[in-house]
Amino acid sequence: MIRCLAIDDEPLALQQLAAYINKVPFLELAAQCQSALEARQFLEHDTVDAIFCDINMPDLNGMDFVKSLAAPPLIVFTTAYSEYAVEGFKVNAVDYLLKPFGLQDFQRAANRLKDRLANTPATDIPLTTNDDTLFLKTDYRIVKVSIADIRYIEGMSEYLKVWIDGEAKPIITLLSMKKMEERLPDYFMRIHRSYIVNLNKIQEVNKNRIIMDANTYLPIGDLYKETFQAYLNTKFLGK
Repeated sequence: MIRCLAIDDEPLALQQLAAYINKVPFLELAAQCQSALEARQFLEHDTVDAIFCDINMPDLNGMDFVKSLAAPPLIVFTTAYSEYAVEGFKVNAVDYLLKPFGLQDFQRAANRLKDRLANTPATDIPLTTNDDTLFLKTDYRIVKVSIADIRYIEGMSEYLKVWIDGEAKPIITLLSMKKMEERLPDYFMRIHRSYIVNLNKIQEVNKNRIIMDANTYLPIGDLYKETFQAYLNTKFLGK
């Protein structure tokens, strides 16, 4: 799935844009914002693969907003003014939708997003400093993470959610499970196609699930049961 952010200061236009995103099977609407300033606040805590962004907006127009991002995701501009088209492509926009546009035009832009992502060279190796820390790219920030503080990692399509001790929200980064798994030390284990856990953070094992805390229960996948059980046998005391 391609996580998308929709931005438009006109409520009806934003509603239509969100509806089009929801009609395309490989797109996921992460959020919708009525200003670039609202979108900037969202991106401080979350990340997306693509932004559908109106250009002509008050306070901060869409073009300046995109230029202000240190590492912008893929961009599709939407506007009623055709004179912005050339400038839009100068910032490497994937497509430009001239209002009013229909679902067919939107589908064309969505397909271009999909093709662009498919042809993007792999750059998903986390930057490292030493054996204790790594850097993860999340939206336009690069965040330093203590590996020992990672509780578990959740795979979500092309990106990962990295859950950290003491943080209410995960770090979301465009990274494969395989690359992350290769980078982590041996006290991390893959327990499911969608989960890697810090073995030191496990509170309880109950049948086919791992309990990390009162609100977090992670399934143990069939392909990973034998390996995890072997680990438990090395730690188990008693009959």
